[in-house]
Amino acid sequence: MQTIYAFFRLRHNSLRKRIFIILGYHIYIKALLVLLFTGMSIQLKAQNVHATDSLRNDSLSADSIPQQGADTLYKQYDIGDLIRNLLHPGRKTNPLKKKSAVTTIPNVAYNPSIGAQIGIKAVAGKVLGKQPNTLMSIAATSASITTKGILYFYLNHNVYTPGNTYNFQGSMVAAKTVTPDFGLGIGNAANGSEADLALSNPGRTGYVLHAEYYSFREKVYKQVKENLFLGAGVSFDIRRNIEDRATSNELTPYNIYSDRYGFNRNHYQSNGLLFNVQYTTRDNQNRAYKGIYADAGIRVNQTWLGSSKSAVQLTTDFRKYWSLSSQNPEHVIAFWNWGSYLVSGALPYLELPGTGKDAYFRSGRGYTVGYFKGPQYFYSELEYRFPIMRNKFISGVTFFNIQTTNDELGTALFERWQPGGGAGLRVLFNKATRTNLCLDYAFGNYGARGFFLGLTEAF
Repeated sequence: MQTIYAFFRLRHNSLRKRIFIILGYHIYIKALLVLLFTGMSIQLKAQNVHATDSLRNDSLSADSIPQQGADTLYKQYDIGDLIRNLLHPGRKTNPLKKKSAVTTIPNVAYNPSIGAQIGIKAVAGKVLGKQPNTLMSIAATSASITTKGILYFYLNHNVYTPGNTYNFQGSMVAAKTVTPDFGLGIGNAANGSEADLALSNPGRTGYVLHAEYYSFREKVYKQVKENLFLGAGVSFDIRRNIEDRATSNELTPYNIYSDRYGFNRNHYQSNGLLFNVQYTTRDNQNRAYKGIYADAGIRVNQTWLGSSKSAVQLTTDFRKYWSLSSQNPEHVIAFWNWGSYLVSGALPYLELPGTGKDAYFRSGRGYTVGYFKGPQYFYSELEYRFPIMRNKFISGVTFFNIQTTNDELGTALFERWQPGGGAGLRVLFNKATRTNLCLDYAFGNYGARGFFLGLTEAF
């Protein structure tokens, strides 16, 4: 309620009118989606990612996993089976039985950036064409609160028209955020002025930034060839009432950067046009055993769209999966590379790419979101996934990641790297959709470490 109240307190009429139009349009779209999906009977699942979700990862139907038949799924054991056995011991399950079209579940998660999270989430899905030529269309909404004072509300959709001719991806967010900050760059001390040294923050002194956050994004992809999509869209990111309540020191990284690049300390907008090309052959968007996912995009922030500054930004996302066994395909080596590169202009401090700043807030396990950041950012991760129990109820992972960034204070991209890594357990949450409950412990440099809890794999 505080988030909604804060929205209605927006003081500028032009901004208020723009937000009302955005919210009205997006809620109208969501209402149509809910009405569209109401008649569906299909097993659904959900995921949590740093108080937000990626609907492209919500692959919901057993039919969308053709290589895993009902007989194979019947031999697996998930949390639904556990609950049924506890509440109704002895009752047999029918693997072909259809389930409700809408699933409402608790939205629970934990990581060092947000603390412990509790909330409510609802998801719905439907295939709008014939399978296997049409992917699942998804709509979801969630409201949550965390122990660090974060309030988060969102609406998302990811709709595929028959034959995957078009793909509509969009989201709307209203939030009260609490963001940890550890300075600019990769941890190298700047050799310039006192302000440069404070901005690079080599000792990784922690700061905390409070703000209101509103976001609207919409992209339309057109399939131009099998597995290949071209897309375009818009993105509006608005932060207001930004403040560091823990210190009165003027020489904080946020203040120094904002003053140096001409951004208002209290508020800003980062609004732009999006252009993307995407290629995917993954057998499952939620937990792939094999295939490739690749996406390259250009974001063009424009002042005529209300952006505080103009900027051009290139982002790349590449993922590759190798199954090591035909009998046990859950043995997987997975590789991920994500990068974001400022080509021209300037980005607001809190919008700089960095640790955990990928679309799903899952990179850089071992560090809080934004622990390392800069105009140019490069990240890679390797993970080994393996089953532990024969019925696939419990499995495990080990992972290692590295990241690098520049700071425009003397340290260049690829000059210094910061590692992270860890291991974790997986509990099969929904066998029809390959959804795992993920429990990871990860660590990095500067004493960074933490426990990460969420639904679905990191990538």
